Amino acid sequence: MGLYRLPGDASVADVVASVRERGHALVEHFLAADAVAAKRGAVEGVLDHSPSGRNSFEGFRTQRIYSLFAKTRAFDDLALHPLVLGVVDEVLGPAQFSIPSAIQIGPGEEAQALHHDDSVYPLPRPHPPVVLNTMWPLCDFTAANGATRVVPGSHAWGAERQPRQDEAVDAEMGAGSVLFYDGALFHGGGANRTHQPRLGVILEYAASWLRPQETQLLAVPPEVVVTLPTRLQELLGYNLYPEFLGHVDGRHPRRALERRVASTSTGS
Repeated sequence: MGLYRLPGDASVADVVASVRERGHALVEHFLAADAVAAKRGAVEGVLDHSPSGRNSFEGFRTQRIYSLFAKTRAFDDLALHPLVLGVVDEVLGPAQFSIPSAIQIGPGEEAQALHHDDSVYPLPRPHPPVVLNTMWPLCDFTAANGATRVVPGSHAWGAERQPRQDEAVDAEMGAGSVLFYDGALFHGGGANRTHQPRLGVILEYAASWLRPQETQLLAVPPEVVVTLPTRLQELLGYNLYPEFLGHVDGRHPRRALERRVASTSTGS
């Protein structure tokens, strides 16, 4: 099974159908070149102060920007895009960010081990989707520079089934595309055999009843969160899973956020 590609005007239904059947959907030519350039510039400014990975999984020649929404506003529009939110709503229902991050694979980096992102949750495979990823390439992804490798259809495998290296395909895609994939899909960053880094951003969503990999409630300062659109606040964890999971003192967590920021600003 090869990579399934959709045009830039793909519908929510098109993407959802492919994610459910194949575990992924690649929407090509989604962002204009000037938008990609602006977002890349915003990320490169943060990368100047970002360390390389601490282990082979993070990549010793790979830089990662965690707490992404505390460090740039460049991806607010992508997080709230109607296509993205439509797919997230259909696949996961009420959701939040799990670990939004930028990843720059440097020259000489080795291929990452194939894995599935929802392995952090002790759930039997297969299971209904609880994690959905969107990968946004900010340069062309090629087999040579470390394009994400995916194993189509592996989201439906049982626990006894492990991927072979020859089952993985390179998600070669142009800058401005977006790759949706189920958190149960086996994948991994590729080896970078070029002299240039490979830069992309992952906005990873998880069902709101799960604990996120990165605690956004602490990662993004409250005084920043309170200025953001309501839906983005919800994606950062200030939400309720119907009907009552995640409340603060019996009320919606946004109320507590607003009170805390107001109290801090007045010194009371």
